[in-house]
Amino acid sequence: MNLYEHTIITRQDASPSEIKQLTEKYSKIVEKNDGKIIKTENWGLINLSYLIKNNKKGSYIHFKIEGKGNVIDELEKNESIDKKLLRYLTVRVKKFDLDTNYFNKKEDDEKKESYKN
Repeated sequence: MNLYEHTIITRQDASPSEIKQLTEKYSKIVEKNDGKIIKTENWGLINLSYLIKNNKKGSYIHFKIEGKGNVIDELEKNESIDKKLLRYLTVRVKKFDLDTNYFNKKEDDEKKESYKN
């Protein structure tokens, strides 16, 4: 089985319930194709480097997936026709980093507080 990190960017006007629906939709596609979701992270609304389809921001959802290549093919086929998504990216990795949360706001706030004191 291969290991993949898959990130999708939704439109900035997507509601939290729509984001949850998208997460569930793509998780089901992975499971239908004999894949396994190891971890799902909602990175939140982040500024984009440049305008994508007239959007300045996007909501990021990150999946850590274990499965065969056909899982990714099926995911990307569905994502390419989804109007709610701006972009998607899949990267094959050798192992997952399950410990680090790169977009955890609480840790950032604690670091800022420690620098002030």
